[in-house]
Amino acid sequence: MNLILLRPDDYLDPQRVRLSDGRAEQIRQVHRAQAGDSVRVGDLGGLMGSAIIEQLDEHTVTLRVVLDRQPPAKLPVTLVLALPRPKMARRICRTIAELGVRELILINSYRVEKSYWSSPLLSEDRIQDYFIEGLQQSMDTVLPTLRIEKYFKPFVEDHLPALASNKRALVAHPRSDVRCPRDIRDDSLLAIGPEGGFIPYELEKLEEAGLQAVTLGERILKVETAVPVLLSRLFS
Repeated sequence: MNLILLRPDDYLDPQRVRLSDGRAEQIRQVHRAQAGDSVRVGDLGGLMGSAIIEQLDEHTVTLRVVLDRQPPAKLPVTLVLALPRPKMARRICRTIAELGVRELILINSYRVEKSYWSSPLLSEDRIQDYFIEGLQQSMDTVLPTLRIEKYFKPFVEDHLPALASNKRALVAHPRSDVRCPRDIRDDSLLAIGPEGGFIPYELEKLEEAGLQAVTLGERILKVETAVPVLLSRLFS
């Protein structure tokens, strides 16, 4: 991890924290740090900065913290994503956090297997853990907002039109005739379907909600590839 994220219960006083979990192990084993060394830290949801290691043993690390920098700005995008396969979820959610997505909405789709919704790998707590891994990699402190919608039609009919209003609202669809735009600055909403894509009925409902179908070209990408490619193209 490139950034050690701190939580309120880590603090001994306003300037000092003590770590005794995997973050302490990371400092000892991966950073190979010693007392007096500096590591990069940030408050989860707050400022970033650095910390001097005051004490380090086989169980705990004590740090003196100075936080003086804002985290990087988020991408101006709400990502609407069909619930991914559980084994792909960690990689996809990490990538979403690494790239700075502002909000993630996980939705149902015809091609999403019902069993995915009960997988422990896709619980809200696990998804937040995946986000934290991404933040620590990319040196950010602010979690994407997470929203889970288990019913496609009510969400698309009752909530999506308002979310898409006054935004550049797009849905990735390989058979569209419209090429995905590049390097936009608009407040945006991007929908990405499951493996195999949205079925025609779903695509029609998304378009009725105000989303425009766009394509990257002839190649059909896996979701874990499409997410970073689309975001990088839109916000290069």
